[in-house]
This record gives sequence, structure tokens and C-alpha cells, in this order.
Amino acid sequence: MAEDGEEKLLATVQHIVKTLGRTDTMTEDILKVFSNYDGRLSLDKLYATRAAAAAAAVAAAGGAGAGEHSVPASPPMPPPPAVPPAVAAMPAVTSLERTVRTLDRQISQFVTMDRLIWADSADADAFLEAVDDLIGTVQELDAAGTNRGLLDRADELLSRCMARLEDEFRALIERPDDVAPPAPGGFASDESEEEDYDADDGYGDEPIPIAKPVSDFDVVIDALPPGSVSDVHQIARRMVDAGFGRECAEAYAAARRGFIDESVARLGIRARTIDEVHSLPWEELEFDIARWIPAFKMVFRILIPSERRLCDRVFDGLAPYGDLAFVAAVRTQVLQLISFGDAVSAASRAPERLFRVIDMYEAVRDLLPDLDPVFADPYSAALRAEVSAVCNTLGSSIKGIFMELENLIRRDPARVSVPGGGIHPITRYVMNYLRAACGSRQTLEEVMEGDLGAVGGAAIAVDPDRPTSSLAVHIAWIMDVLHKNLETKSKIYRDPPLASIFLMNNGKYIIHKVNDSELGVLLGDEWMKQMMSRVRRWSLEYQRGAWAKVMSVLQTGGPGIGSLPAKALLQKLRMFNGYLEEICAIQSEWVIADEQLREDVRAAITDSVKSAYMGLISRLKSSPEAAQDLFIKHSPEDVEARIQHLFEGVSKIEVSGGKMLLGETVWSSQI
Repeated sequence: MAEDGEEKLLATVQHIVKTLGRTDTMTEDILKVFSNYDGRLSLDKLYATRAAAAAAAVAAAGGAGAGEHSVPASPPMPPPPAVPPAVAAMPAVTSLERTVRTLDRQISQFVTMDRLIWADSADADAFLEAVDDLIGTVQELDAAGTNRGLLDRADELLSRCMARLEDEFRALIERPDDVAPPAPGGFASDESEEEDYDADDGYGDEPIPIAKPVSDFDVVIDALPPGSVSDVHQIARRMVDAGFGRECAEAYAAARRGFIDESVARLGIRARTIDEVHSLPWEELEFDIARWIPAFKMVFRILIPSERRLCDRVFDGLAPYGDLAFVAAVRTQVLQLISFGDAVSAASRAPERLFRVIDMYEAVRDLLPDLDPVFADPYSAALRAEVSAVCNTLGSSIKGIFMELENLIRRDPARVSVPGGGIHPITRYVMNYLRAACGSRQTLEEVMEGDLGAVGGAAIAVDPDRPTSSLAVHIAWIMDVLHKNLETKSKIYRDPPLASIFLMNNGKYIIHKVNDSELGVLLGDEWMKQMMSRVRRWSLEYQRGAWAKVMSVLQTGGPGIGSLPAKALLQKLRMFNGYLEEICAIQSEWVIADEQLREDVRAAITDSVKSAYMGLISRLKSSPEAAQDLFIKHSPEDVEARIQHLFEGVSKIEVSGGKMLLGETVWSSQI
């Protein structure tokens, strides 16, 4: 009775299916509803009943035709059970249909799971096996081209598979610990290590942990344990085989981009627009540059090569999707770093920015050769070109900033004199600036020589002892501009001897700075000889201008010229005393900064003045008329002592915030 009831139930279901199932898809859906409703109505039973009914109907029709022309040799068999008309009318089920239905049942169990399939390796293997079968079935149906409806159903099932595979793919990349613990030796953060926190990074109220600087770049980040890499590779292979390679690459990039963004954020880098960079005070921009340089090295020497290595392993043998995934994953942060370099290059060309821009240029230039294997594919070649382009723009900026120094010197007005004729702040600034710049001489030579160190694609070999290089010529031109500017500034001194002291001080300071650095090599011996000759000329001009009337009054005539009367000699002595006190009073505030130069000038004055004074005293003592009224206020030793105390005055220059304010230009007192 139970069997009869089940047969009637199956026949009833088939009748309903026949009545309502206008299409294959509707028929399939109705059968699924009944199979879920009653355990006796499994899909296997429904399919078997449908096939048996169809076969029986065909056999019955054939037997009836044969009976009209033949007689059975044996007693007739009992007739089979009556087949309901609805079942008899259903078409035969093909093997591909049964395969699709079976795969649908298997795959539906996995795609509806509320946990990761890859949390259980057996489930993962079974799911991949079903996916492989489905891919093969779709390819077979597509090749046959005879059952479009079944192909559509298989494609729809494949799309569901790919959607779930994509979810699993991203989860394995983003949360590998949800599936398996990290493998020994894998990359993981060490919470015991100290981290610096900066609460004023502009990211919000929460402090952002800033990674410590890295000096060893021979490091590879294994962001995923080996087991996870194998799993995601298996998924990627299925997605590519199914024609979903681009979707897989996009999923990979989306999953990895968060890790890359967070890694760059931990390096203390924040995105800034060009307008923000241009409006930042130099102190803040310099701070950003100081963070950008190590971050740039870290990203391009460790993070991106590690990302390329991981991408190549995940998409091994699946070109070009690995290249697409890599570019999509790193592009945003690469362009962010490059855009900051471009913005700095286009910002102000104030001379003090030279050294930080040189640091940026050298950081980019030095890693360019290492980028060739990382950005070797056609898809990432554009990023390699972007890095090369920012190197060129930084080089152009260096050249422009360096040349701007010449313009600032030329435009600096002669309005305020340096008390005592001391060293002008512009001289200190320019010489210390050039001396510091020569610390990066190789880089400056490179950017000054034509197309940033290359002509026709070939690198230029910079001769370290070549005084006629572009850099040497430009520095010589700057020195000439500085010399002319100092000569203009010397004219604001009303006392010509003090103007000579001013030029002498600055000239000697220039010589000292040139001798003490590579400027001497760049400018050459001939330039140095000319500069030393100028200093000697200014020294003689000072002596003639400051002591001319003293030397004139000390002249007493010589043999064959005639003797001056005693009264005239005494008058000369009184005039000398007045001149000496006047000169010492005035020139006690003058300064000669260089000790050796100071001693040389004192010695020259002492030799000429002391000997002439001693001659006058001797003439007075030898004259009977003058001897009786002779009063010697200063002995020759006193005169020498007074001269030895000259040129030690202190130059008093108004200093504001550590910078000397002269005219319209602010010259830093130190570099």
C-alpha cells in the first residue's frame, strides 16, 4: 500500500509539473520545490520516475504495433502499471541535463554556506572539483550549440560559483587568519615593538602609528602564509578558466589595496593636493619631505617588490591577469607619492629648498634601476615612466632653485651697511650655501649637464677635477655677481678706507670658504689668484686712504731736500698726535675678521708709521731749537701698541629670529 501511495504521489507531482512547467527552467524550479517539501520527493526519484515513464510509453507504443503482425511465442506477461498521461508525455532527459542538475545540487550546498568554504579543506576540494566539472560542462554545451536553454542555466550557475569564489578569494587575502594561522617566518606585526605615535597627522582624533625608519631594504614582506597563497592561486586559476580573469584581478587589487594604504599611512604619509603643498609654510613642507623620502624608499624598495612577488605567485601561469592585478593594487599609492614630488617641484624656488629637493631627487634616481624588473610588463610600464618623469621634474627644480640664487643676489639692494666693515650676511649665506651645495656636487653636475645627466640616452661621466663643467661655470658666475653686489654695497660707506676694509673682509672670507671645500676645484687656481690679488689691492687702498695724512705729516724731508725748521717739526708732531688719536678712536670700531689678515695689515701699518714716526722724533731730538720745547706724548712703542689694538671692533647687526634683515631680502646667518 505504501508503495502504491508513493507511486500515486509521484504521478501527481509529474502531472502538476507537466501542467505548470511551461519551460525547462520552470519545470526545474517546481521539481526543486517538491523535493524540498517532502523527503519522498527527492530529485533523484523525480528524475528517475520521469525517465522510466517516458521509456515505458515508448516501449508500449512499439509493442502494440508488433502485435498486429505477429503472435507471441509464450504466454503474455502481466501488463505494466498504468503510466499517467502527464508522465508519458515528458521528453527524455539527456546526460548533460542530469550533469547540470547534479552540479546544481552540489554547488548550491556550497554557495549558500554562511561560513568560509575554505575553513574546511575537504569542502574546498569538493567545491573546486564541482567547479571544474561545471566549467567543462559549460565548454561542452557551448561547443555543441544545440541546447541554448541548458547553456544559459549552466552559465547562471557558473556566475553564482564565480561570485562565491570571488568572496572566498578576497577573504583568504584580507583575512588569512580566519582560515589558517600564519606560517612560521611569515610577515606579521610584532606588537611588542615600540611604535611612534603622532596625534597631529591630520587623520582625525585617533593617533596613527608611525613605522620606524628602515635602513635595510633587502627585505621581502610575506603578507600571506604559503598555504593561503596556494589556495588563492587555485581559486584564481578557476576564475581565469571560467573567463572571469579580469574580475579576479580586480578582486585581488581591492583586497590588497587596503593593506598597501595602511602600510603607507603607517609611514606617516598623507595625501596632499598641489594647492596644499604650495600653501604650506616651508617648515611644515620640510617636515613632510623628511617623511616622504624614507617612505618613498620603503614603498618602492620593499612594499611594491613584495607585492609583485605575491602577485606573481597568486597568478602564476595566468598572464596577463597578474600584471593587471599588480598595477591596480599599487597604482593609487604610487601616484600619490609621485604627485607629492611633482607638487614640490612646482612650488617656490627659494634657495633654502635646494637641499631637500636634492634629497628627494637622489632618492628617486637611486632606485630607478631597481624598478625595471618590478615594472617590466606593459601594464606597469606607465608607472615606471611616471617615476622617471618625477625624477626629471625634481632635477629641473634643482637647476631652477640653484639659478634663483643668482637672481636673489643681483636683486638684493644696497641699503644697510655692516657696522665696522665686517662680513656681510649675504657673503656668509652665499658661501656657506655653495659650500653645502658642493656636498651634493655629483647630483648638481648631473642636473646641470644637459638633459639631467644624459645625452642621447647615454649617461655622462662627470670629471671630478674638471673646473670647466656647467656647475663650475655657473658657480663662477654666481661669484662674479656676488663680487659686483659687494662692490655696490661698499659705496654706501662714507669713509673710503672703511669701504676697503669691508671689501677686504668679504674677499678674505670668500677665499677661506673656497679653500675649505670643493669650490676650490670647481673655480680653479686662476680664479683663486685673482681673488687674492683683489684682497691685496683692497688692503693697499685701505692703508693709503686711512694713513695717507699721517704719513704725509711724518715726512721731514731727506738729504738734499733741505731741513725743516724746528717750529714746523714740532707742528708735525702735534698734528701726528691728533691724527693718531683720531684714527685709533674711529678705527677701534672697525673690524678685520680674519686673524691672519688682521695681523698682516697691522704689521704693514706699523712698519710704515712707526719707522716714519721714529724719524720725526730723531729729527726733533737732533734740532737744538726743537729739543728745548720737545714733548713726546707717544713713544714709538706706544704707537705700535695703539696700532696693534685696531680692527677688533664687534659688528653689531640687527638680528631678527636668527636671520639678518637687509633690504628686501632675508638672508639666513647660517646654512
